[in-house]
Amino acid sequence: MARYIMKRLIMLIPVVAVVMVISFLVTHIMPGDPVRMMLGDFASEEQVAAMKHQLGYDKPMFAQFWVWLSRIIRGDLGESLFLHMPVSKAIFSRLEPTFLLAFLGESIGLLIGIPLGVIAAVKHRSWMDQSAIGVSLTGVSIPSFWLSLMLILVFSVKLHWFPVQGYEPLSQAGLGTFKYLVLPAVTLGFMQGGIIARMTRSAMLDVLRQDYIRTARAKGLAESFVIARHALKNAMIPVVTVIGFSMAVLLGGTWVVETVFNIPGTGALAISSIMKRDYPVIQGSMIFTALVYVIVNIVVDISYAFLNPKVKYR
Repeated sequence: MARYIMKRLIMLIPVVAVVMVISFLVTHIMPGDPVRMMLGDFASEEQVAAMKHQLGYDKPMFAQFWVWLSRIIRGDLGESLFLHMPVSKAIFSRLEPTFLLAFLGESIGLLIGIPLGVIAAVKHRSWMDQSAIGVSLTGVSIPSFWLSLMLILVFSVKLHWFPVQGYEPLSQAGLGTFKYLVLPAVTLGFMQGGIIARMTRSAMLDVLRQDYIRTARAKGLAESFVIARHALKNAMIPVVTVIGFSMAVLLGGTWVVETVFNIPGTGALAISSIMKRDYPVIQGSMIFTALVYVIVNIVVDISYAFLNPKVKYR
């Protein structure tokens, strides 16, 4: 296992290298000039040229990339053009709301998706199956911004149960922090639950057709035991893959939902940086998201061995 983890970590290097190249190229070919946005519309050409020289943006692109890469290798993501702080500090200062929101949203998604998928598979071709499919399709198809706005309208504006927007850190509000996360977590959970439900249903239908399920039923085992102990456990590998991908998406930054609910997470940071053309933060956010995806994929791969003893790592 340790050898496998080491191999996967080594494989992380070329993935991050590709992401670094792409992030650098994307930020430099996107329209807009960060220097002009910093200085304003009334800045003279001399001021713009002086600022570009100070930041090194007047150099050829390859020279800029080499300077940026040399800093990245040393662990320096640079400094934000607008926040006036190191990019790593800017990202880490936004991790708390994103991580809390991701885990709450994924938990709600699991509570919705797995039971819904199991019921749909067990009651295949019944009205319960059709209803479960309808709910999952709605979760997959509905725009997150629209669902967010509807939840705000009903539970914040009409019922006054939750705040409309905002966030208070755990260090200041304690458990009161979670009142700001309920509606965005429900939004994410409903969407992720639809994806998980569809995969759970598909995997369960495949497992329920296997001979060992018929054998377990023929032995007189309780149906609930057959479903939970034999069917669901063996159907979990593809489901865990989807859960891992879903979790990586949420941890990488719930961009739209954070923006709608004005939650200062990594997603909101990335969007505001794109709007301002804050090159260092955009590049750092892309690298951070790539690292999250790769690390979550490693964790998912390792979890296969616990779900299926036949899986061996070398």
